[in-house]
Amino acid sequence: MTQRIEKHGLQVDTVLADFIEKRALEGTDVSADAFWSGLSDMAHALGPKNRELLQIREDMQGKVDAWHIANKGASEDDYLAFLREIGYLEAEGDDFEIDTKNVDPEIASTPGSQLVVPVTNARFALNAANARWGSLYDGFYGTDAMGSLPKKGGYDKGRGGRVVARARVFLDETFPIEGASHADVRRYHVQDGALLIDDLPLSDPAQFVGYQGHAKAPSAVILKNNGLHVELVFDRTHPIGSRDQAGLADVVLESALSAIMDCEDSVACVDAEDKVGAYSNWLGLMKGDLEETFEKGGSMMTRRLNDDRTYVGADGNDVTLKGRALLWIRNVGHLMTNPAILDRDGLEIGEGLMDALCTVMIAMHDLKRDSGNSVHGSVYIVKPKMHGSVEVAFSDEIFAKVEDILGLARNTVKIGIMDEERRTSANLKECIRAAKSRVAFINTGFLDRTGDEIHTSMEAGPFSRKDFIKRKAWIGAYENLNVDIGLECGLKGRAQIGKGMWAMPDLMAAMLEQKIDHPKSGATCAWVPSPTAATLHALHYHKVAVLAVQDKIKAGGRRANVQTLLEIPLAKYSNWTPEQLQREVENNAQGILGYVVRWIDQGVGCSKVPDINDIGLMEDRATCRISSQALANWLHHDVVSEDQVRAAMEKMADVVDRQNAGDNLYRKMAPGFDTIAYKAACELVFEGRTQPSGYTEPVLHARRLELKASVA
Repeated sequence: MTQRIEKHGLQVDTVLADFIEKRALEGTDVSADAFWSGLSDMAHALGPKNRELLQIREDMQGKVDAWHIANKGASEDDYLAFLREIGYLEAEGDDFEIDTKNVDPEIASTPGSQLVVPVTNARFALNAANARWGSLYDGFYGTDAMGSLPKKGGYDKGRGGRVVARARVFLDETFPIEGASHADVRRYHVQDGALLIDDLPLSDPAQFVGYQGHAKAPSAVILKNNGLHVELVFDRTHPIGSRDQAGLADVVLESALSAIMDCEDSVACVDAEDKVGAYSNWLGLMKGDLEETFEKGGSMMTRRLNDDRTYVGADGNDVTLKGRALLWIRNVGHLMTNPAILDRDGLEIGEGLMDALCTVMIAMHDLKRDSGNSVHGSVYIVKPKMHGSVEVAFSDEIFAKVEDILGLARNTVKIGIMDEERRTSANLKECIRAAKSRVAFINTGFLDRTGDEIHTSMEAGPFSRKDFIKRKAWIGAYENLNVDIGLECGLKGRAQIGKGMWAMPDLMAAMLEQKIDHPKSGATCAWVPSPTAATLHALHYHKVAVLAVQDKIKAGGRRANVQTLLEIPLAKYSNWTPEQLQREVENNAQGILGYVVRWIDQGVGCSKVPDINDIGLMEDRATCRISSQALANWLHHDVVSEDQVRAAMEKMADVVDRQNAGDNLYRKMAPGFDTIAYKAACELVFEGRTQPSGYTEPVLHARRLELKASVA
């Protein structure tokens, strides 16, 4: 039974109250009374406004549904006029530039990889924070980046040789030597503040930053290109360095410049216990004392946050480089509530309000440290799933209230706008304007954007298959306009313009081939699924000078328009074969089941889930949203029957059971098909059309709470 305590008109779960008062507030100079009275004021003043905004979403969706039903075959112009009439499509105002201040360089001015991890998993959170630096040798050796995976067993000297050769090619391309190749070098040393390589200088001597050890035989040399650092590690006693003519033991790349600690799509937080788990890890990261002990390779090890790195600079003075990624934290959006706190009317308060005050208050521990996360005294919050500029303005209002409660200067809190909902991407300029003194990030989210596309236009007709939706013109317009409008609004040098996740963590060769398109598109960051992927993706930012690309893009003007952005990717399915339909249904069903069963039964919000072809894909609520909406759309338009989909769900439940056969915590869904997890997966599909904006959270939260109650 949940135990609650009254706090200024709020009924607070004692698990959360104890965490806030006994752990989180200590050292912030914020009293418990000020915290709870402030949260109560937020909940009762802003809660009704939050609900009003959600009702606007529902009302607008109802109007869109009715228009599509009544206007089959209407022109594009008629459609756009209707969207303007109901306020879905906002009038675009005069040009402006954001004036966000005190933004750290990892966000404002240095393009690079970005990690996203569930903050509820301390080991993953530490891995991501420490992924600021990564071994290129390990990235090449341990993945398929060179075209194949390593053989099982001991060290493969031949593969190791190819790794070293590949790394030397990178060094030649990125840090060329005047008249020589890194492959032929026998000695790196420092003389009179310059790096000499077999007595030859770098083609660009300014790329040399500093060194560790003795100048005549450094243990490390640090170089810089396109704002990113690369460390050459020398150790003739090392197994690799001992066989290298220059003693080069590793090439270490500055990799994940920033990381998002996620309280949203990649976690399963449904009550006070779960929220405290998330907030506790965030507290450890902000205080710098988070650690996790676990077994690896038959022995116990403890992981902690890495220290900063110090070198002797070219001018003889110390140079200190950050040892950790700069951390954002992603709050939940405006939709969900949480039973951790009830207001004076007995209603669950908005989880986004709770996240806002709790995560910023916890980040105050970092603001009080000399060397922590932000060196400019800022707190970075990613705010997802906002619909249009009025909801962005509401987020700005929330964080202004938080700053007042905590005694922080205005705009201490910076926000990242997830450009993942249709009303936001169609009105991006006005969304940025609504928080122009806070915006430090805009980022596309193809999967959520597609899920919202399907739900918004559910009555327009049957949608294309998922792979074909990606080929439609609207997605190119969406990705281009995100960059174009960001540059128009002055984000260059002040904020990140980001791109979405590479969802196949085992396919690094394909990532190296394809993900270079993100920096080429003018994006200053892009999401990767692992620290190793961050290191490999960093290679792209050495090849592409993103800031110069942005200048060219801005000079050319917008590359797309809102008409293309709002084209609905409907299907012409008359020539689809029964086999193609069945394959698509089963693929969606398998993805939903594989994700939902872990979410409900084990509280795992993001994991590598084998797809129908047993290829591991990173799945979170966004992938589940698009799959469930796709099936709901086909059911609604009689492309497939309910019997077909139910048969596919049962068939794929057996497949998912077999894929999880090695998991001792797994609960089989077949042949009974009566588990809470299986029911949740079916509910997402068969009731998908009525879910708010097509989101999966209401069903998942309700079913997870049901599961937790059943085993309590």
